[in-house]
Amino acid sequence: MSLSYSMWPVVLTTYNLPPWICMKAEYLMLSLLIPGPQSPGKDMDVFLRPLIDELKELWVNGLDTRDAASENGVFRMRAALLWTVNDFPARSSLSGWSSQGYRACPTCNEDTPSMRVIGKTAYFGHRRFLPTNHHWRSNLQFDGRTERKRPPRRFSTADILEQLRRVKTAIPGKHPNYGGVKRKRGDDELNWRKKSIFYELPYWATIELKHNLDVMHIEKNVCDSLLGTLLGDPHKSKDTDNARRDLAKLGIRHELHLFEDGNKLMKPAADYTFSEANRRKFCRFIRSVKFPDGFASNLSKNVAQNDSRLLGLKSHDCHVIMQRLLPVGCRSLVNKNIWSTIVELCTFFKQLCASTVNVSDMVEAQNQLVLILCKLERIFPPAFFDIMIHLVLHLPEEAILGGPVHMRWMYPFERYLKRLKDYVRNAAKPEGSIAEGYVVDEALTFCSRYFDDVETRFNRPDRNDDGIHPTRQLSVFESQCKPLGKQSYVELDNNDRDNAEFYILNNSPELEPYLNEHKQELHVRLGEGCLNINEVHRTEFAGWFFEKIYAMHRMQAPEVTTELLSLSSKTNMVVSSYPACIVNGVRFVTHDRDVRLRTQNSGVSVPGTGQEMFYGQLQQILEFSYLNGFSVVLFRCKWFKCDSKHMVTENNITSIDINGEAYKDDQFILASQAKHVFYVADPSRGPNWRVVQHVKHRSIWDITDDGLSDIDLLQHNSSSNFTLFVDLGNLQEINLLRRDQDVIPIVQPVTNASRPVTDDSSFLNDADEVELSDEEDESVEEYADEETDAETEIDTEEDDDDRSYHASDSD
Repeated sequence: MSLSYSMWPVVLTTYNLPPWICMKAEYLMLSLLIPGPQSPGKDMDVFLRPLIDELKELWVNGLDTRDAASENGVFRMRAALLWTVNDFPARSSLSGWSSQGYRACPTCNEDTPSMRVIGKTAYFGHRRFLPTNHHWRSNLQFDGRTERKRPPRRFSTADILEQLRRVKTAIPGKHPNYGGVKRKRGDDELNWRKKSIFYELPYWATIELKHNLDVMHIEKNVCDSLLGTLLGDPHKSKDTDNARRDLAKLGIRHELHLFEDGNKLMKPAADYTFSEANRRKFCRFIRSVKFPDGFASNLSKNVAQNDSRLLGLKSHDCHVIMQRLLPVGCRSLVNKNIWSTIVELCTFFKQLCASTVNVSDMVEAQNQLVLILCKLERIFPPAFFDIMIHLVLHLPEEAILGGPVHMRWMYPFERYLKRLKDYVRNAAKPEGSIAEGYVVDEALTFCSRYFDDVETRFNRPDRNDDGIHPTRQLSVFESQCKPLGKQSYVELDNNDRDNAEFYILNNSPELEPYLNEHKQELHVRLGEGCLNINEVHRTEFAGWFFEKIYAMHRMQAPEVTTELLSLSSKTNMVVSSYPACIVNGVRFVTHDRDVRLRTQNSGVSVPGTGQEMFYGQLQQILEFSYLNGFSVVLFRCKWFKCDSKHMVTENNITSIDINGEAYKDDQFILASQAKHVFYVADPSRGPNWRVVQHVKHRSIWDITDDGLSDIDLLQHNSSSNFTLFVDLGNLQEINLLRRDQDVIPIVQPVTNASRPVTDDSSFLNDADEVELSDEEDESVEEYADEETDAETEIDTEEDDDDRSYHASDSD
C-alpha cells in the first residue's frame, strides 16, 4: 500500500469484558471501514451515520440477547458509547473542534495560551495557570512581560452546548456548489467547524470525557521534541535559527541571540543541548542498554553509526526512553536545573501509566505539572512548545475522569491496524482485501472456540508459559519452574547444602509451629541470655526436625503426611542445574549465559521484612530432589550491598554499586520468591554503578480480593509508588549559555540568513487576529492524518509545521 493512502477503520471494544481480554485483537470489532484514498475530513459524519443509527437503537430499544446463565435464556441488552480513543488530528474530525490555530486546545477552549512565533504557533504562557499571587507571574525572564491573565475557565457540558448552538450547519461534500466552498468562521464560532454527529446520541451531551487525548502519541511527540533538542538533531531540534530570532524579538536570554561575525551569522551553543562529546556519551549509553525478554525492542539499532542521534524510534521506544532511560542518561550531561525538570516530567508519565491511578496523586500531579511546564518555558525557547507539550497539562484531569490509561490509549488499536494492513493482498483494492480478510478471520475465530483437541489462538500457550504445576500441601514444593537449556549436575559442599536446606525449611509457612518449638527448647537449654541462639537454631533445626517427624511417623501421627516426611529428609548431594528457566510466566537466565545475549534476564530482587528491597544477579538455578519425587527449585544469587554507601535513591532513581557483595552465606531464595529487575549503567556515578529498573509483565495477572492487578509490561503497581516533587530552585540563576563551546557558525551568510527583528507584529496573543477557513484546516489535517500504519507512528500537524519550518531555515 502507498503511504499516502488514507483509510479510516472504526473499531469498537466492549469494556464490560475482563480487562485482560477486552483489548485483545480477538475481541475488537471492525464496525466501519471509511475508504480512501483521501481523508474524509469534515465529511466524517456521513460515513458514521450507519454506526450512529445502530447505537441509538441499542440505547433506546435495546436488543434481545441470549444468555446461558439466565432462566429464560434471553435478556434485553442495551449499549452506550463511552468515549472515543484516537490521535489528536482524528479527534478534530470526530469532535468538530479544529486542532489548528490559536485555540487548538479542546480543553482550554477559547482560553488556550498561545502566541505567534516565526513560522508557527507556539502554545506558550503556562504561568497563566499559576495562582494570581505567584511570584513567577511577575518574572520577566519567561517572555519579557508580566503575566496578568487569570487561569483558563473550566467549560462545562452546558457551556459546550451553548457554543455549538452558535455554529452554522456544515454542508458535507467537496463540490464547489455544495460543501466545498470556502467559509470563514465567525468570532462566535471559536474553533468549532461543525456539531458532531455523536450529539444525536441521547446521552452524549452529558458525558464529560467524550474524546480521549491519546497518551501514546502525546508521549511520543514530547519524547521526540526533547531528544531532538538535546541531541541537536538538525531534523527534529526545536532550537532552530528562527527559535533564536524569537528570543531576540521577545528581548529575553540575550546570551543565546544570534550575532554577526564578519560575513557569518553565529549561533551561541545552548546549555539545553549536548556538546558533541556528551552526545556520543548519551548515544553509547542507549546502545549499551539490554532489556529483559519481551520488554522492548533493541534500541542499539536506532543509534546512528557515528553516535550522533537516534533514528526511527517507534512509539513504544519513546515510551521506554521517557520512563526508563532519559532521566538516567542525561543526568551528568546537562546542568541540575535542566535535568531535574526533565526527570519531573518523566516521573509524571510514570505516575500516569501506572496500573492503579490514585485520584489524589492525579490532583497533585495537575498542580505540579503547571510548575514543570513553567520551568520548561524558562529553559527552552517558545518554538519548543507545540500543542503536544501543552496537552500534557490536561492528562491528569482525564485520568481522574476515565481511569488508568491502559484502557484509553492507542497501543492495542495500532497493533490491530497492523493486522488489518496485513490482510491487503490486492493493493489496488485495499478496502475489499481488509473486509474479506476480516470476515474470514472472524469466522475462524468463532469456530476455534469449539475445537478442544486443536491448538488455536485461545488455547495456545504463551512463549513464557511454564505450564500447570500440581498443587501441594506444602507451599515450598510449589516452587517449580520450566527448565530451559541443557541439564547439568552440581555437587554442593556441606556448607552450601546445609544453607539451602535450612532456607527451604525456614521459608515453609506450614513449619512455623516447629520452628517456634525448637527456639523455645533452645531458650530453655541455653538460657535467655544466649547471644548466638539464632546461629544454633540455624545449625541444629534440620536434624531436630528430622528426628521429630520420624518419631511422630512411627507413632502414626495423622499430621505427618508424605510431603512433610519427605521435607524432613535430607536432599540428594547432587542437584540438577539449568542455565535458564521460566517461573510464573517470567524468564530467568543465569548471569554467565546472560552476558552473551542481547537481552538481560539475570536481575532479581526480593522484598525484606520491612520496606527494604534486596537486589542481585542470578548465578545458578538449582533443583533439589526429595523422597517420593518431590523437588524444590532455588535460585543462587549474588546479592549487592544495599546500605547507604552502596545504594542511593534520588528523584525516584535507585542506583546501586554492583562491586559490593553481601550475604555470602545466605545466597539462596525460592524460585517463586524472585522478582524480575534489570540494570542499566549509571554514567553519572561511575562504571561500577547500575540503576535498578523494576519490571511488571503484561501476561501476568495477579488477581486479589481487592481487584488490583498488574496490567502491562511497563506499568507499575500504583501511581503512589513515585513521588512527584518539583524543585523550584532559583530561576534567576539559570544561564543557558554552554561554556564548552561558545558559538556555532551558521552556514548561511548574513545577507541571506539574518532577518529584521524590530517588527513585533507577528507575536499575537489573541486568537481573534487570525482566522482559518474550514478548507485550510481540513487540508492540514489530511496531510497529518494520512498514515494509519501501526509500525509508522503518526506525527501531529505541529510536527508537519516543523518540517516546513526547518526547510525554510536551510534555504
